[in-house]
Amino acid sequence: MTEKQNKILIVDDEENIIWVLKKGLEKKNYLVHTASSGEEALKKLASNQYLMMFSDIFMEDMNGLQLLEQVRQVSPDLKVVMMTAQDTMNNTIEAMRLGAYDYITKPFDFDEVFRLIDKAETAQSVSAPASDLSDRNQEAGTQDKSITSSIIGKSKRMQEIFKTIGKSAGSDLSVLITGESGTGKEMVASTLHQYSHRKDQPFICINCAAISRELLESELFGHERGAFTGAIETKVGKFQQADGGTLFLDEIGDMELPLQAKILRVLQNNEFYRVGGKNPITVNVRVIAATNQNLADMMNLKHFREDLYHRLNVIHIDMPPLRDRLEDVPLLANHFIQQNANPLARIYLSPDVERILSGYHWSGNIRELENVIKRALMLALSGPILPEHLPPHLQEDVSIDDEGQWDDRLDQLLRDFLLNNNEEGTVYETLIQKVEKHLFEILLSKYSGKQVATAKVLGINRNTLKRKIDAMKISPKNHKSNGS
Repeated sequence: MTEKQNKILIVDDEENIIWVLKKGLEKKNYLVHTASSGEEALKKLASNQYLMMFSDIFMEDMNGLQLLEQVRQVSPDLKVVMMTAQDTMNNTIEAMRLGAYDYITKPFDFDEVFRLIDKAETAQSVSAPASDLSDRNQEAGTQDKSITSSIIGKSKRMQEIFKTIGKSAGSDLSVLITGESGTGKEMVASTLHQYSHRKDQPFICINCAAISRELLESELFGHERGAFTGAIETKVGKFQQADGGTLFLDEIGDMELPLQAKILRVLQNNEFYRVGGKNPITVNVRVIAATNQNLADMMNLKHFREDLYHRLNVIHIDMPPLRDRLEDVPLLANHFIQQNANPLARIYLSPDVERILSGYHWSGNIRELENVIKRALMLALSGPILPEHLPPHLQEDVSIDDEGQWDDRLDQLLRDFLLNNNEEGTVYETLIQKVEKHLFEILLSKYSGKQVATAKVLGINRNTLKRKIDAMKISPKNHKSNGS
C-alpha cells in the first residue's frame, strides 16, 4: 500500500472533532490532513490525492453537501464519508444521493471509522467511479426542501434503507418493495419519486388488491369507447397518466397471471394497448411495485411470473416489521403526536407509555401505532399520555411482554449478534463484556454515578464494580436517545 493511498482528509469547522479524529487515525499510521472549511478542502484536493475524506455536513459558507457535489466532479474516485450529529432521513438520503461513500453520526465509533477505511482500501483496486451521478445531482441540486421527514427511523436497518433510496432515487430502474402490511411501503415509493429527476411529474398509485380483476386491466391501461358494455367513452389508464413520472403498483402479488404478462410487456417495450384498442401507446414510466406476499413461494406455485419478478426486482427494498426496530417506536409515536395533536395543547408520552409502546409486538406495524396514538390523543386531550389512554390489549400485553416475549427478544438479539461475531474462542467473552458494559452504564446513569448504590443493586462488591468500570472505561453518563 503506498503512502498516497493511506492519505486521509478531515474537513470540519470544529477543532475538537478534527483533533479527536486526527489523533485516532494517526495511531493507526494513517497520514492525516485537515481543513476547517470547504474552500480549504478543495485547495488541498487540488494538490493531493487522498484515499478518503471525512466531512462534516453543517459548516458555514460552504456546507458539506455542497462540498460533496464539487468533490464528485473533481475527484470522482475519492471516498467521501459525511459526518453529522443530526441523523435525519433527509440528511442521510441527500448525502447518499449526492454520491457519499457512507454516512456516520457524531459521536462516532472508531471501530466504524476503521471499518469504512478498511473497506475503502479493499475496494480501491476494483471500485469504478460513479458514472454520471454528479451530473444528475447537479441538475437535481435544488432538491425541494419542503419534503418532510415522513419516514422516521434511526435504527440501523432504516438508515440502510435511506442509503438505498439515496443511491437509487436518480435511477429509472424498477424497484420492488417487500414487507408486511403497514410497514410504510407506499411512503418509500413516494420518497423514491420525490428524490428523483421525475419529482415534478405525476406519481400515480394503484392498489392491485382493491380493484376487481375485471376492472384492473381497464384501470391500468384504459379502454376505448365501446370496448365492453358500459364503456361509453374512452378512458385514460394509470400507465398513461403516469407518463414521464412514476407508477406505484401496490400489492402486485394479488394480480392475476394474464395481467402480469401485460405488465411485463410494458416493462420490456414501454408500450401497451388500451382495452379494445388496436394502436400501441408508448410511455416513459418508472415502475415501483410492492407486496406483502412471498413472491418466491408464489412463483413455485405458478401464481406469479418469474420473468416479471426479475423485471421488477432490479432494486429490492425490504421494509422491516416494527417489532424488529423497536428503538424507532418512540420517534414514530412522537411524530404522530406532532402530526395529530392540537397545536395549542402540550401532549407527550409518559415514561410508562413509552416503555409499553417500546415493548409491544406491533403485529399491525406502523399503521397500528399511528391508530393507537390517535386514540390516545383523543382521550388525553392535554398533558401526558398515560397507560389508561392506550387500548386495553396494550395494557394487558405488559405482563405478557415481561414474561412471554422476553425470551423471544433475547433469542433474536443473540442470533443477530452471532451472525456478525463467530470468531472461534472469542464469542463468550465478547458477549459477556458487551452485556456487562451496558448493564453497568444504565445502572450508573440511574443512580447518578454512585458506585455504592450501583454495586448494592448488582449484588457485587464495590471494589469489583470499580475494577470493571476502570477496565471497560465506563463513564457515569446519562444515556438518552436524541430525536432524528
